[in-house]
Amino acid sequence: MAIPIPTRQLFINGEWKDPVLKKRIPVINPATEQVVGDIPAATAEDVELAVDAARKALARNKGKDWSSASGAVRAKYLRAIAAKITERKSVLAKLEAIDCGKPLDEAAWDMDDVAGCFEYYADLAEGLDAKQKAPVSLPMETFKSYVLKEPIGVVGLITPWNYPLLMAVWKVAPALAAGCTAILKPSELASVTCLELADVCREVGLPPGVLNILTGLGHEAGAPLASHPHVDKIAFTGSTATGSKIMTAAAQLVKPVSLELGGKSPIVVFEDVDLDKAAEWTIFGCFWTNGQICSATSRLLVHESIAAEFLEKLVKWIKNIKISDPLAEGCRLGPVVSGGQYEKILKFISTAKSEGAKIVCGGKRPEHLKRGFFIEPTIISDVTTSMQIWREEVFGPVLSVKTFGSEEEAIELANDTHYGLGSAVISKDLERCERLTKAFQAGIVWINCSQPCFCQAPWGGMKRSGFGRELGEWGLNNYLSVKQVTQYISDEPWGWYASPSKL
Repeated sequence: MAIPIPTRQLFINGEWKDPVLKKRIPVINPATEQVVGDIPAATAEDVELAVDAARKALARNKGKDWSSASGAVRAKYLRAIAAKITERKSVLAKLEAIDCGKPLDEAAWDMDDVAGCFEYYADLAEGLDAKQKAPVSLPMETFKSYVLKEPIGVVGLITPWNYPLLMAVWKVAPALAAGCTAILKPSELASVTCLELADVCREVGLPPGVLNILTGLGHEAGAPLASHPHVDKIAFTGSTATGSKIMTAAAQLVKPVSLELGGKSPIVVFEDVDLDKAAEWTIFGCFWTNGQICSATSRLLVHESIAAEFLEKLVKWIKNIKISDPLAEGCRLGPVVSGGQYEKILKFISTAKSEGAKIVCGGKRPEHLKRGFFIEPTIISDVTTSMQIWREEVFGPVLSVKTFGSEEEAIELANDTHYGLGSAVISKDLERCERLTKAFQAGIVWINCSQPCFCQAPWGGMKRSGFGRELGEWGLNNYLSVKQVTQYISDEPWGWYASPSKL
């Protein structure tokens, strides 16, 4: 059953504030195409207020600010947030499904991961206390040296719409654990649950200004945040094109960035597999989250000896997927996020057909759904490596298929892309899997599966998929600067220059 979208304002300095220009953006349920609420639209004026609040929270009172609080103190707040997320799980999952079209079961799983991420970084925050002043071994006994890990400062966090709350928390939790203060700017296409996170922060008493949340358009709120001189770092997840603009803006101030960008990931299926197991992982790797995953293994490379039989298996599995309103019981594929995304995906499919590819199944709106941004899970074969559908990120439920004859050919085809986020290999030969693991030019490799993600393991890519790693200890290090402290401990003079007293 649908629930109403709460009416919220911007969250700045621990308080709800209307946007300076009083602008709001409608929230459209992608399953019904109906306006179900609205969110505030921040502009550069609101960014100024949020950055000022974050800077003051970073050093509000000497010795009592967020940045110098012990990791144990910060952990207490993170755990309190995790507990409230768990308490609100049912409502948050429904809001997520209504806002972005994600099947309710997936959204509920996301909320478990959100709470787990806060818990995990609470543990790491506590661990930071014990790691301070880590000694450095030196070759000279007259010196001693140690390392301090300090929060990088005020950070701008710009996040996407496919995992609205979870992807935000991938950044928020480690940033706060490190002692940074933050301004979160989620995507205007799905921001509802991020505003509910603000309400959770108010409820647990998170100090004012530690986390500020600005919803709004990218060019009106994201761009001024990325270029703001008092923001010390930008962490961004989204398209490669936008990532390039953010990197350009940050470069003017030599500001560090971490970027998790697009993907066109391969899944390589060898001839020795269990066809049903391989088929399920293949469709899960591409159609999970309605196909809207940056790491989606949307390029299937299947051994030529099993290709025809494997495609038949895939079609049978796909016909069993329940496509419905995300809130319906058993939904496994909901609508894509917006009308613009819907049209873009259909254009990809029509272009592939015009270039000579074959639509094996799907490629259109499901017949039983007359409204909503629904697209059937689609398989496209007879694809060449020069086709748009093979080279560009679709960000929808579309799987492109090519065959290969040898391991060497599979590797060459898998790496023939500008992207390098995810990759997968399915085979019973584990030595072969090990060879492909080393050969893949990607930041993530899955063996005999696709898309599992754990907050303990690093996440990120190479090439045009970005740089830097989120999650695990790597995610915490994103928000820490390293300071070397070296002390001269000898009672003897340094003795490099002649002493004036001896002249």
